Order: sequence, then C-alpha cells, then structure tokens
Amino acid sequence: MNADPAPADGLVQVERLTLAFGPKVVQHDLDFTVRRGEVFVIMGGSGCGKSTLLRHMIGLQRPAAGFVRYGEQDLNACSDEALAAIRRSFGVAFQAGALWSSMTVGDNVMLPLRLFTDKSAAAQEQVARAKLAQVGLEASFDTLPADLSGGMRKRAAIARAMALDPPLLYLDEPSAGLDPLSSAQLDELILGLCRQHGSTVVMVTHELESIFAVADRALFLDAGQKTMTALDTPAALLDHGPEPVRAFLRRTPRPGEHA
Repeated sequence: MNADPAPADGLVQVERLTLAFGPKVVQHDLDFTVRRGEVFVIMGGSGCGKSTLLRHMIGLQRPAAGFVRYGEQDLNACSDEALAAIRRSFGVAFQAGALWSSMTVGDNVMLPLRLFTDKSAAAQEQVARAKLAQVGLEASFDTLPADLSGGMRKRAAIARAMALDPPLLYLDEPSAGLDPLSSAQLDELILGLCRQHGSTVVMVTHELESIFAVADRALFLDAGQKTMTALDTPAALLDHGPEPVRAFLRRTPRPGEHA
C-alpha cells in the first residue's frame, strides 16, 4: 500500500520502518503518521508484531531500518537528553499494567511526579488523586495493586501514564482479558481523554468492539506479508479494505475473547 502522507497535524511519523529480531523480520516498510487528537489503533492477528511496533515507537527497541520521528527528531538518533525529553512527552500503559507491587496505587501514580518534577509531596498527592478520580479509582489511593481487579489495575496504569499530562498516550492491549463491561468502561475512558483533554492515543488491540468503539483510524499489520496492508477508519476497512482485513474485522471471537 502507499505510504501515509505526513499531515500538518502529524505528531509521530513512522518512515520505512523495519522490525526485526536478528535475521528474523517481523514487519517491514511501515509508513504512517499519528495525528494530533486521534485514537490510532494498531491491529492484526496474534504474532503480527503489534506490541513490537509499539516498543519501537516508544524507543525500547531499535529498528533494523527506518525511522520514528517526533517532529524533526529521530527517536533513535537524538541525544540522551533529547530522548529523555521526548519520553516525558508521552505516557505508556503496558499490557500487564507493570505497576510496582510493593507500592500503593497512589505511590505508583506519584512515581513519575517524584522522578521528573519538583512538586511538593502534597502537590504530588493532589495530582495523583485527581488522575485516579479521572479513571474511577479515587477510593484506591492507599490500595496495593494485588488487591485490585484486572480492570482496575489497567485503569491505575493509565492514571500513572497520565500523571505528567502528556499529549500522547500509548496503550498496549488495554482491554485484553477483561469482561465486556470492564472493556466498555475502558473504551469510554479512552474516548473521554481525547474529547475532554485533547489527548492523542496510540492503542494496540485485537478486540473488535474496542476497535469500532474508539478508533479514528486503524492500521492493519499482516503477519503473512509482514507489512502494513491497510490504514483507514474501521468502517471503511470493513466495507472496502483488503479481504484479509475485512475477514479480521468480521471474525467470530474465540471462546473467552470479546467480540
């Protein structure tokens, strides 16, 4: 497919990106732009490289070829200081939450504030409580992560990702393993972040309901061709996308998987 042209409102530009582990190529020739204020979904079947792409976009893995650019800065070529500044401009919620088990939920959310701001302890707590209230966890400030449900841990991880008010959030499979009600509540939270706060969200998911509920545009990674084969709104892809993409969006979920 043709490269996604960089619009004036582009926030992140991925150019000719190749993902590989040694000689094994996972995806190649990825070209797309994430626009400000959109929910950009990365989708595809298991093993196609969705989470690997996300790790490249946040600078945890170096590309075999190509670039990830934030403005004019190449994520993998800038100085350590510039990279640290770029990383403070986005928040990340990993698939398993990655909360520190020995810390309370409140301490987890305050951690970025302690590391990267000079706010007083009282101000840090005020921010953390406000972020937890945004995700519906205002009563869980003093709770340990082990005492939360799976959906609550995911929301706590999103609250921590929001602690520094970043303009960009990366969410890795936020609905994976959740019941339909919890999944729908997370979708509403994600939409609220974009509508009320102008956040940009890049979300990895294979959950059909979430894709249709929140995505402004969806990128399809094809495991067989090892490249992107479609990028558009979910509705347009369902109606006019390549057959493998339409089949993915029409599929019947496996037992235990939400539609």
